[in-house]
Amino acid sequence: MTQKEINREAPAIAFTERMVEAPVDTVWHTLVDFGQWPQWNSKVSDMKIQGEAREGSAFVWKAGGSRITSTIEEIDAPSRIVWSGKTLGIRAIHVWEFEEKEGGTLVRSRESFEGPVPSMFRGMAKRMLVSTLERGMQELKTEAEARHRSGREQ
Repeated sequence: MTQKEINREAPAIAFTERMVEAPVDTVWHTLVDFGQWPQWNSKVSDMKIQGEAREGSAFVWKAGGSRITSTIEEIDAPSRIVWSGKTLGIRAIHVWEFEEKEGGTLVRSRESFEGPVPSMFRGMAKRMLVSTLERGMQELKTEAEARHRSGREQ
C-alpha cells in the first residue's frame, strides 16, 4: 500500500521533529485522543470526532478562530497517522510519524497547505504553518512527557 504524503509542490510546506521523553504509545495516545486536544493545544478551542480514530473518521475542530474539517486518511498505530483538512481556502495534508528510540520517541511532523489563500499569500502561509507546527509539536511533547511522568500513559 502506498503511504499518503504531503504535497511537496504546495505553496506552503513545513517540517519539524522533536525527541519526546516518553514511550511511543504514550505519545501516540496523546495525539490521537482528539477530544483532549483543547486541554493541551493552546490554539485548539473545540474538537469533535465521531467515533474512534480510524481511517475515514472525520473530526471538526476550531483552531485560531477557524473551523477546520479533517479526515483521517491513513493510520498505522503507533507509528504513523495522516489526515487532510479544509478551511477558508486552504487544503492541508498533515503527516505524523513516531519512532521509538532509546530514552523516548522521535516525533516527525510535516504539513502542506494548498489552495487559493496559500497561493496568493505564500510567505504569510509558510510562516503561519511553520509557527503552528513548531508550537503544536512543543505542546504535544510537553503533554506526553507530563502524562508519562504522572503515570497517565493513555
